[in-house]
Order: sequence, then C-alpha cells, then structure tokens
Amino acid sequence: MRAEEELIGDLLVARGVLDLAALDEARALAERWKVPLADALMARRALRPLDYYRTLAQHFDLELADLRSDPPDPTLLDPALAQEYVREGVIPWRRDERGIITVAVTSPGPAAVLAARRLTGQRQLRLAVCTRFDVSIAVQRAFRSELVRKAVYGLAETDPDMSARRVVTDPQLLFFYLLLTLLAAGLAFAPLTTLIGLNLLMSVFYLGNFVFKGVLAWAGGLAGEGSARALETAARLLREDELPTFTVLVPMFREPEVLPILAHALRNLDYPLGKLDIKIVLEEKDEETIAAARALGLEGVFEIMIVPASQPQTKPKACNYALQFARGDYLVIYDAEDKPEPDQLRKVVAAFRAAPPNTACIQCRLNYYNARENWLTRMFTLDYSLWFDLMLPGLERLGVPIPLGGTSNHFRTEVLRELSAWDPFNVTEDADLGIRLTQKGYRVGVIDSTTFEEANCRQGNWIRQRSRWIKGYMQTFLVHTRRPIHLLRTVGPLGMLGFVFFIGGTMLSGILNPIFWTIFGFWALTQTGVFDPVFPPLILWLSVMNLLLGNALFIYLTMVAPFRRRWLELAPWALTVPYYWVLLSIAAYKALWQLIRKPFYWEKTQHGLSKQMAEELAKAGVAARP
Repeated sequence: MRAEEELIGDLLVARGVLDLAALDEARALAERWKVPLADALMARRALRPLDYYRTLAQHFDLELADLRSDPPDPTLLDPALAQEYVREGVIPWRRDERGIITVAVTSPGPAAVLAARRLTGQRQLRLAVCTRFDVSIAVQRAFRSELVRKAVYGLAETDPDMSARRVVTDPQLLFFYLLLTLLAAGLAFAPLTTLIGLNLLMSVFYLGNFVFKGVLAWAGGLAGEGSARALETAARLLREDELPTFTVLVPMFREPEVLPILAHALRNLDYPLGKLDIKIVLEEKDEETIAAARALGLEGVFEIMIVPASQPQTKPKACNYALQFARGDYLVIYDAEDKPEPDQLRKVVAAFRAAPPNTACIQCRLNYYNARENWLTRMFTLDYSLWFDLMLPGLERLGVPIPLGGTSNHFRTEVLRELSAWDPFNVTEDADLGIRLTQKGYRVGVIDSTTFEEANCRQGNWIRQRSRWIKGYMQTFLVHTRRPIHLLRTVGPLGMLGFVFFIGGTMLSGILNPIFWTIFGFWALTQTGVFDPVFPPLILWLSVMNLLLGNALFIYLTMVAPFRRRWLELAPWALTVPYYWVLLSIAAYKALWQLIRKPFYWEKTQHGLSKQMAEELAKAGVAARP
C-alpha cells in the first residue's frame, strides 16, 4: 500500500468519518485484492464517498471540485475523449484569466498529472479533486447527444448490413415479391402440383427440424461432469489479486420491486467487490425505479446511470449507452431479478483463460428459482433446461453459431466496442449478437454455471415476453440472410444449416403448427377425403412420421431435460407440453403482426409477480410490499 494511502486512512480516522476497525479491514482487503484503498473502502460502505474525497483534497492541499453544481467548461472538453475522461478519472474543469487549466482528478499523483497533460495538451496545469461518479455525470451531461447517438446508431452507421434498423432490404423485398408471384402463378396454373410441392417442402422442414434438434440434444448431453468439475477447480485456484476488473450492467425499466434481490446477489458473489464496476442502468423517465435505487444506499461500486430519453427505448440501447462508461476488462449483463451462482464470475475468468484467443463471449446457463409455482413456471423451466442444458452446449460442440440468451453473457469488453455492441433496433439483441460474433470470426463458449431468475407465472405476461423474443428471431433471420453467401462463407455449411433450423425453425414452426393442427383436427373429426390429393403416399408417410415420431421426440427431450439437475419431479409435466406449444404459436403470430406494425417496439415483461418474491426479498433483507 502506498504511503499516501496510509496517511489518508489515518486522516479519515482522525477526522472521525471512519472508525479504526473499518480502516484496518479496508487496508487488509486492499492488500489482498491489490486495489487502491479507496476501492476497498467504497466496497464496504465504510464511509460516504464525499467524505473520502474531501479528506483526499485536504491531504494534497487541493480544491474539492463539485462538478454537479459547477460543471466543467464545455470549451475545454473534447467529445472524442469522453471515454478516456471516465477511464482515467481526469477531466478539464475550468480555465483562469491567465489561461491555466484546472483539471479535476479522482486520484492525485504522477499518473493523474501525466494523463491530464495528455488529455489537455498543456504542461502547466492545476489539479483539483473530484469524485469518480462526478466525472461520469459531468461527461454524461456534457456529451448527452453524442453519447445517445452512438448508443442508438453506432452499429447502423459502422456496419449497416448487420443492423435491423431497416427491417427488410430492397433485395429481400424483391425476393419475397418474386416468391409470392411464383406461388400465385403456381396456384393459378398448377394448383395441385403447387400444393403438393408446398406440403413436401414443409414436411421436409419439419423432419429436418426434428432431426437437427435431436442431434443437438444428443451432442449437448455428451458434455460430462468432468469438464464442469475441472472448471470449478480452476476457478477456486484463482487468487483474488490476479482477478481482473469486471463490469456488471443491470438494465432496468419500471421494476423497482426486484432491485434488492439483484443487489443482494451481487454482494454475495465470490469476487472482490473492489474489482466490480456495477452499473444500474435506468431510463430517464422511470422516476420510481431511480428513486428506489438511490434509496437502497448501495456501495460505491454501484453506479446509477440514467439513460436519456430517446427512441427506440430498448434494453440494447441502454446497454450501449452504459458500455461507453465501462471500466472492466470483461462485462456481463444481468436482469434485475437475477441470482447468479456465487462463483460464476470466477468460472468465467477461468474459462476465458483456458479458451482459444478468439473467444469473445462465455454464455452461462439460465433457469428459475420459482420453477414449481404453477403449471406455466414448470413448463418454462423444462423449456429453459432443454435450451440451456442441452441445446446450447450441443451448438457449441458442433461449432454452430450460438444465439445468446438475454442475460448472463460475459464478454471481452474490447470486442463489444469493436463490434459496436448490441443492435438497439433488434428486440432479441443477444441472439443477434451471438450470430454476429461468429460471422466476425469470434467464438462463443458455454459453461456450467447457472443464473436463476423469476419464471413468468402468468400466461398473458409470458406471451408478451415470448412474442418479443420470436420477433427478435425474425429480425435476426432477416438481417443475417441479407447476404447468404457471406453467411455461408463465415459460418460454414453446418453453421448455415444450424442457423436456418435453430433461428428459422424456432420461429417458423410456431407459425406453421396451427395450420397442420387445423388440417389434422378437421380430418380426424370428419374423416374427409378432401386433403387426400395433397397427401400422396410419400408425403402422407412423412407427415405421419413427423406427427408421431417428431412430436414424441420433442416430448421425450422435454422430459429428460431436467435430469441433469436432478429435478426428476418435473419430468411428468412434459406430457402437457402440447398446450405449451399452443401458447408458443399464439406468441409467434403476435410477433409476426408486430414485426409488420411495430418492429422496434419493446414489449415490457412485468417482473415481481411470483409468490416467491416475498421470500427472495426477505433473503435480501427487504420486506415485501403488502
């Protein structure tokens, strides 16, 4: 520990703003974590940040700059240096009548002087002391429009072919027009042949979808527990002083009731709090959640970031905005109700160090802490168990592009910045980013670490959430098929096939299922022969196989999905999955309608509805609302 920090610690105690026991604890943590004393103090809520910086200014005989009431002179600031101001904790403040610039710094010393000279181009400077959050707030106020523009249009301007800002391109419109023209001509001049051809095409699609997802589940099931234990051992062996800084983004909108759950979960992470850069990302008009976040009295590692009002108002736009202030080498997104396993960040660091250099993201698994609340939560849990425990590991094993889940994605921060991060116009932004990473030559890995969250327990709320996901899959499919040859070249034939069946199949099956259910139901009730010409023997047998074997396979996969977690009591509920598929089709048609009418509309999912919310809030030390 530096001598200055020893003196500042003693001065804090002498001034009565810090007790000796808290100072001793902070010094021990700073030494163990290899972080500045200030970071250890802020991580333990040992004192108010302002008391620390006021004492720091007194120690160095410098002015304490209040950048909130006396903001920096805008003529001294350069928008191109906005991120450096935050990263260095150095920002030009004001210029006196002789032209000498005073620079506000968060940590006075030789490094701050060198950074100030580099950022201002001046050698003769004065220093003042300010808080870390004051620098961030000053930058946000000074460059409001520039920061918002980059968050919204960064990807659309740098890589427009990868942006969903334009829903359908001119070549795609021409393709769809020609396809519909060909279909209309076929129905007009050779209706029976055309219908048989369509029926055959859809039957082959169903067969391919069943086979592909069955292979994925088989490949995902081959991942043994040995690799999971090896990763757990490697994570435990990491010393706290060698762990990197980790940025945690928590985008929220109108969900103040669940914020304490996440704050409690993040405090309990087996990771040095002094090396966490946690940003609670809130919308400017969401006054209730802003007030609730401020009322929690969070530690100094938590920063409440307010995203200026702008359109589209989406989670990816909020994350893009906050990314510009990220200080970590790695970055993860958690939803407000998330409860990651305590060793998750350690496992991610160990996984990155063992992974190939082109690994840009590690996806952790998701599941639910209220799985047994009602029928819907059980089915949602079975769905997620199949998806994250079998399908995604299968994709990784086969080298197929992985559509990321909406949370617990851990990124190399520099890669996110390189790729302009998330697409604000895509409402399933992480699935899109996972495909884009693969196309850009990066790899996505999947590890055995789970984040638990609240499963939707009401059907209307579930349909709103799932329709947004499916609409995002539609957007993602449209974006990445704009250049099919480029897609084939960048992801390979198997990757292309996987993309078509995993992204296209997921959305298309929900659209097609009701059509075939209606045909089968009408035939079963009436025994009519009206459909016989459209079902010649080959297609009839293929359709029967799809109906019986395909659906039986999916029911079986849903049944075995919870076995890895030893949740055997959930398996019998897989027999009711056909009704769950009905809900999926309702969501798919709603998604298609919204894609046409409101492609960028982010349909909000309401959280905090679970009966288990009171128990989770109690664990977080907060009384549930009556």
